[in-house]
Amino acid sequence: MDDDSRDRPSAPVGRSERARTAALSAALALATELPYPQVTMEAIAARAGVGKATLYRRWPHRGALLVDAVAHRNAAAAAGGGIPDTGDLVADLTAVLRSVVDELADPGWDALLRALCVEALVDTGIGAQVLEQVFAPQIALFADRFATARAAGQIDGSVGDVEAFELVVAPVFHRWQLRTGVLDHAYGDAVVRRACRALAP
Repeated sequence: MDDDSRDRPSAPVGRSERARTAALSAALALATELPYPQVTMEAIAARAGVGKATLYRRWPHRGALLVDAVAHRNAAAAAGGGIPDTGDLVADLTAVLRSVVDELADPGWDALLRALCVEALVDTGIGAQVLEQVFAPQIALFADRFATARAAGQIDGSVGDVEAFELVVAPVFHRWQLRTGVLDHAYGDAVVRRACRALAP
């Protein structure tokens, strides 16, 4: 074997990653197009152009695959930039929460997230996967912004990142999940203002 060949990735590894990416994309596409019961491993495999066995080698069931797909999509979005930092905490969090509200208002995304909430409630493994792959990275993004806000004296230093995250985000998800009222930009903006007042030193 020559030296150059040792540096080249093997074809199976490349094919495996392409199959994974195709499966994640197919899972998200189907989950936002079809009723959740129709989003089967068979349907995902067919859309991705891979064998069903290929999916089961990576994911034990549909829920695990869809959580991975959501996490992959979020990571790609975060790579384009985290929480904005203009120096104005209220404005920065308002911009982020408006995008969250818009996402939750999308019928396809709404249906997928509601289905995953049910999966997480009835399957502790899925619940742990959602926390680790979806919420933990989101909390980390907010934590970076909270750190600069603390340094600027905008947030009480005794408030932890998770608590601050919950003050900003939890009311929106609560209203979305329980449908207790209108979920729009005006509501999200008000949540940010109240949260920032509560977080102030």
